[in-house]
Amino acid sequence: MENKNKIFSIVLVLAMVIGTVALSGCTQETKNKIIVGTSADFPPFEYKATNQTIIGFDIDLIKKILTDQGYTVEVQDIGFDSLIPSLQTGKIDVIAAAMTIDDERMLQVDFSNPYYDSNQTVLVKVGAGVNITTIEDLKNYTVGAQTGTTGWDWVNDTLVATGKLNSDNFRSYDLYTDAVADLIIGPSRVGAVVIDSPVAQAFAKSGDVRIVLNITTNESYGFAVEKGNTELLTKINTGLSAVKATTYWEDLIEQYFAT
Repeated sequence: MENKNKIFSIVLVLAMVIGTVALSGCTQETKNKIIVGTSADFPPFEYKATNQTIIGFDIDLIKKILTDQGYTVEVQDIGFDSLIPSLQTGKIDVIAAAMTIDDERMLQVDFSNPYYDSNQTVLVKVGAGVNITTIEDLKNYTVGAQTGTTGWDWVNDTLVATGKLNSDNFRSYDLYTDAVADLIIGPSRVGAVVIDSPVAQAFAKSGDVRIVLNITTNESYGFAVEKGNTELLTKINTGLSAVKATTYWEDLIEQYFAT
């Protein structure tokens, strides 16, 4: 019986060693894979093509940066408001979602160097009779914005918190596409949408909506990584600088922002 126990113990130890080696091998195989989280409702930065593939300025740029650094890249579509929690819990490695660098977010994540500058704009439906020429005019309409964005913060802080807009006339959306869809239905749903300027310009190309007001907020977009992940952040910054020095950067600007 004693010999059988010894044999069993040896077999058990060998199995544990083999299992550990196998798991170590798997870890090495997936070590260079980066999962990028985005919110694919924000053209031209991130959106879905007709075949449902996630494309856009941010996506092409971060893929180029990371693949040049030797990584393989997987992109996941996540609600914008869930991106930072997903990063903090390790579900994703990088956020690429036209995310504005601000003090509140910098307490939660580490940002790359800025790669794009933006302001906010007000969109309305063409031919809907909406008359907005100043910020004060927004009080006459229902105003929409995407939850978790700087546009939402601007409406809440500048209009609702100061009493310029009744809170009942402020509509929050999980997706910008839903906000713009309601805008196209008409003022009975929402009369104006506050949205980042390059995205507003992309929506305006359809001819269904138009920009009526520009709001200077002096925002800059950055890629985000988990707090303290200096190794990955350094690689992204190095890669970003390298890409900006090539014709790829100019081609990317032309592809997504040419009128």
